[in-house]
Amino acid sequence: MNSWRVYILRCGDGSLYTGVTNDLERRLKAHNSGRGAKYTRSHGPVELAYSEPAFDKSSALKRELEIKGLTREQKLKLIATKPAQT
Repeated sequence: MNSWRVYILRCGDGSLYTGVTNDLERRLKAHNSGRGAKYTRSHGPVELAYSEPAFDKSSALKRELEIKGLTREQKLKLIATKPAQT
């Protein structure tokens, strides 16, 4: 059983993408194969820059919104504080 995770991807053009999933490995493969989000299809390839666990889908979505509200600089600081884990 996989737990919910919030993640940040570093895209091929240097931009950052934030999302949620309950299967991080599968989702990363989807992003890199062009079956992920519309944004990452045109900004790939992607690599995992950050992830954190969430208690459930609801808390993951709330945290995703919080992260999306951060500035790029704040997101980069968050990434620097915690290594990405699949």
